[in-house]
Amino acid sequence: MKLSEGVEAAIHCAAILAWLEEGRVLPASALAQMHGLSQSYLLKHLQALVAAKVLESVPGPQGGYRLARPAHRISLLDIVLAVEGREPAFRCAEIRRRGPGALEPEAYVKLCGINVAMLRAEKAYRAVLAETRLSDIVADYQAEADPRAIAFSCAFLERHQRPRDQPSPKKRP
Repeated sequence: MKLSEGVEAAIHCAAILAWLEEGRVLPASALAQMHGLSQSYLLKHLQALVAAKVLESVPGPQGGYRLARPAHRISLLDIVLAVEGREPAFRCAEIRRRGPGALEPEAYVKLCGINVAMLRAEKAYRAVLAETRLSDIVADYQAEADPRAIAFSCAFLERHQRPRDQPSPKKRP
């Protein structure tokens, strides 16, 4: 199964937003710059995360993005579904019913075994994503990343985060 690059970008953006100080936001331009992405490309994914209530978009000249809820209440599945949609990755087109050997519809009373196996795999994959919290990803990064990478991220956030009067509902991961 291949996920779009947008999933990676969305998870990285959510992870960096988990580091924001209370009541702060980060503009899309800073998120794009930090990850070496075009802002127009990233905006599409940020908007999907807002629609899924993973992120909040704060409008205005001092606006930006922040988590919509605490990082421990955001799963990787929330992010993947926001970007990729809810449809399963595999969609059985019932090609066994086509071609020269196709039989009448009554011959196909059992579900396609390939479809059953693929949906079982999808269920397992989604279960792992559902149990993996954004806060877990952030904590693992903080514990295992090169200190220079952490220092860079902290300095970048300090330079680019913007204060907001509206309190954020999220707490530190």
